[in-house]
Amino acid sequence: MDQYAIKKRKKKMATSDLVFNICNYTFLVLFAIVTLYPVLNTLAYSFNDGADAVRGGIHLLPRKWSLKSYKTVFAKGGFWQGAKITVLRTVLGTITALAANALLSFILSRKRFVFKSGLSLFWVITMYASGGLIPTMLLFRYMHLTNSFWVYIIPGMVSAFNIMVMRTYMAGLPDSLEESAQLEGAGYMRIFVSIISPLCLPIYATIALFVAVGHWNSWFDAMLYNKLNDQYTTLQYELMKLLDSVANQGGNANSGGKTAASAATITPITVRSAATIVTIVPIIALYPFLQRYFVTGLTIGGIKE
Repeated sequence: MDQYAIKKRKKKMATSDLVFNICNYTFLVLFAIVTLYPVLNTLAYSFNDGADAVRGGIHLLPRKWSLKSYKTVFAKGGFWQGAKITVLRTVLGTITALAANALLSFILSRKRFVFKSGLSLFWVITMYASGGLIPTMLLFRYMHLTNSFWVYIIPGMVSAFNIMVMRTYMAGLPDSLEESAQLEGAGYMRIFVSIISPLCLPIYATIALFVAVGHWNSWFDAMLYNKLNDQYTTLQYELMKLLDSVANQGGNANSGGKTAASAATITPITVRSAATIVTIVPIIALYPFLQRYFVTGLTIGGIKE
């Protein structure tokens, strides 16, 4: 009788596990479809002819293939200069921001640091209050950062949010690691470089991804501080100007035969889709290399003594 009850219970558990797996996989497949569909739809529109795209009804595959939208994006004046500046600011800005935030986070995570509470409160306040756009503009002009490449790098080196996240992660590391290193005669810089940093690779990768995406997608600072200097334009700013010009061109399509013919093959929706694909491809290509660190870095404080 007991064996029969055990077998019945195991069969019931196996049935419940099967139902759970079916529901779980179904939900994940639906979630993946909902997530991927906008990207695939944008990709389909980017490869579709502009006049045909106006009709709508495009889902996963282009109805009438065309590369004119991509040619328009790549032929935009200042596109390659903006791409070069964007790549440079993304790489340099990510490295400098990661180094600055990591050093400050290490200082604030030390329990014997006297001013850690005051400095933490100071940086937290900056997350909720700022001087405003005009004072910031005047400050950057006074510091000779306007019409300069460094306006993309220096103001974004320190982020209160990134410092708090990294400090929380570092504070969760065992104190015995630091104490053992100090017994061996290691200084704070040696502890930071040789002990703390290797253990913080997950959170470093997470913050690096956040900072890199922010630099890559930024366009407002280029318009605000370097609008009159095409030498320091960015890719996103050039694409924004391209979308504005295509939209105006489409609105004036009836003013001339050449303009009408151009508007018939290039429309704002196809150019916007092509610009979006050009923008997201580098980030999509970078994410797989940081994925395992990114997932681990989100579980802050997982290491306990």
